[in-house]
Amino acid sequence: MKVLVVGSGGREHALCWKLAQSPLLTKLWCAPGNAGIAGVAECVAIAADAVEDLVAFAQANAVDLVVIGPEAPLVAGLADRCRENGIRVFGPSAAAAELEGSKGFMKDVVAKAGIPTAWYGRFRDSDSAKAFIRAKGAPIVVKTDGLAAGKGVVVAMTEAEALAAVDAMMGDKVFGAAGDELVIEEFLEGEECSFFALCDGRTALPLAAAQDHKRVGDGDTGPNTGGMGAYSPTPVVTPAIEAAIIDTCIRPLIATMAALGRPYTGVLFAGIMVTAAGPKLLEYNVRFGDPECQVLMARLESDLLPVLVAGAEGRLDQISLSWRDAVALVVVMAANGYPGSYEKGSVIGGLDAADAVEGVTVLHAGTAQKGDAVIATGGRVLGITAIGADVAEARERAYRAVDLLDWPGGFCRRDIAWRALAR
Repeated sequence: MKVLVVGSGGREHALCWKLAQSPLLTKLWCAPGNAGIAGVAECVAIAADAVEDLVAFAQANAVDLVVIGPEAPLVAGLADRCRENGIRVFGPSAAAAELEGSKGFMKDVVAKAGIPTAWYGRFRDSDSAKAFIRAKGAPIVVKTDGLAAGKGVVVAMTEAEALAAVDAMMGDKVFGAAGDELVIEEFLEGEECSFFALCDGRTALPLAAAQDHKRVGDGDTGPNTGGMGAYSPTPVVTPAIEAAIIDTCIRPLIATMAALGRPYTGVLFAGIMVTAAGPKLLEYNVRFGDPECQVLMARLESDLLPVLVAGAEGRLDQISLSWRDAVALVVVMAANGYPGSYEKGSVIGGLDAADAVEGVTVLHAGTAQKGDAVIATGGRVLGITAIGADVAEARERAYRAVDLLDWPGGFCRRDIAWRALAR
């Protein structure tokens, strides 16, 4: 099979790395890819959101399967255009991708499906948003309705912080048009996790849970990021909690989306808060998480390619998955200054030495090749991914590899999986 992966981040490197292991694969492209992906796939200079160019490439090269990594091309309708042109694709339609494209739409669907979640309000003007905040009090959560690259969420511990978030999002437009509408919702107490399932419109095939680390600093301090590290499995998701997530947050959503005429095909990513009353839904994303994808691919024993084909063809009820009896952990290396303005173009050394550590795979996110050098081009730059018999071994291997890198322009958190180790 000839496969095209769309995207350029750590998630896409993880997918390409896993797909490249399939005996069914004859050719693998990635558009646009990055310096690390170039080691396992042929990179194509087409932007991830250049929908018509991607469709034309897939047609011209007789691509058998298109795998869409990021949310923006899904919301823009890339999967629809592939299907209209007879190209097999794994990813939701634009109508289904609205689950991530509009947080307000998502909350309305969740309410219709009876899925346990936080109370909420939707607002298109700042006065009514602020009145709602004053009536409810803090802590409270303020979110942009539209896409903001995982950063359009403020968990406000004070009323003043929440009101300032409204001004920033709606008044100053720090996230552009994404802040034209806001969702304001209840602050849920508990431990957060990410749960993933593959869906084919009718069937949901559960993958596994992971735990992401959103804040930039050790001890979960500082501003939110796209994710500074993750590990899987996560002790907070016991077998009973996993069963509850599938029964209350995954299957009802698939049934409701089908009933709405928006059948969901692709990866469903449920952000879950495990509360004292059980799991509650925070939000859905319509793609693999980044960096959670990295640890899921490290743990997945099954060949990914036939699984994604079954998802594209509506045959997931015939698939079972096998997993490595191990823990996977990823430490994200980010450019100095991230998630604020960060430096670009610094040279990264020591990549081969890091990659040579037992159980470690260095996955690239924001990198490019410049002559003989690999340079940093993004905010989150590398995902040092390790597998071990337990969380302590996986973490020790990952940080040993981190310490072999020669990159003064980057930094990482030093406490990934601290909750698991604290247990």
